[in-house]
Amino acid sequence: MSATVDRISALLAKAERTDNEAEADAYLMKAQQLATLASVDLAVARARVARREARQQPESRTTTIGEKGRRANPHLISLFIAIAHANDAQVDVAANSTYVIGYGMPADLDVVETMFASLAVHMVHAGQAYVTGRSWRGETYVAAVARSRRREHRPHTAVTARAAFYRAYVERITERLLQAREEALVVVRAKESTAPPADASTGGALVLRKKAAEVRAFHAESSRARGSWGGYSGAVRSATGTAADAGRTAASRARLREQAQLPTKGPGIG
Repeated sequence: MSATVDRISALLAKAERTDNEAEADAYLMKAQQLATLASVDLAVARARVARREARQQPESRTTTIGEKGRRANPHLISLFIAIAHANDAQVDVAANSTYVIGYGMPADLDVVETMFASLAVHMVHAGQAYVTGRSWRGETYVAAVARSRRREHRPHTAVTARAAFYRAYVERITERLLQAREEALVVVRAKESTAPPADASTGGALVLRKKAAEVRAFHAESSRARGSWGGYSGAVRSATGTAADAGRTAASRARLREQAQLPTKGPGIG
């Protein structure tokens, strides 16, 4: 699986280097397709060697998100969850939002960690560039009123503009990952429909479902989480205006940054 992770990293690096939006989008989509196809291939292989001691088993891994109280943490967690779910992994979130625990097959968790490391850095850098540009000045956002169901328009601050950017970024990344996953599965189904008849128990789509069920069972047995994560709870209820446009555009481009370029006070990403 290390070779596949290396290929995914190379694709993300190409997305970093290109100034062409269409190329950047294609590189990220291909990276997710490789991840999904590798997952299918591994699932088929595991089914064929189910009686061998060395077959892959689900495991859990902890990824640090950031220091307690950091405003970016809920958005980074949302990004991690989106990537994990696109790769058949389950996630537990720490009560203080400082770390997450991923549950899945080792190869899938490798992919999740690789993509999160790249996309998290890109989201933080792109968000900083948007806030610094101050195009949000004079705009308003829809805010939740404390202890009521009312919504009201309030003028943006740097904090709320950044939150709106992050929300739009994660929403767009989620769309792209799910689209790429579905496209990869369509390829698998098409190949199986034209292939010679084989043992139905080792078909890619079926085995992938079995693998996902195995991961869910492992999560249910291993998890010590209580309750469910509430997600972002700040005032920004929806991303609109230049924040939404900038967040979605950045996520569509996915021009990735190297971890070493993170500012000192940037988020810890494990």
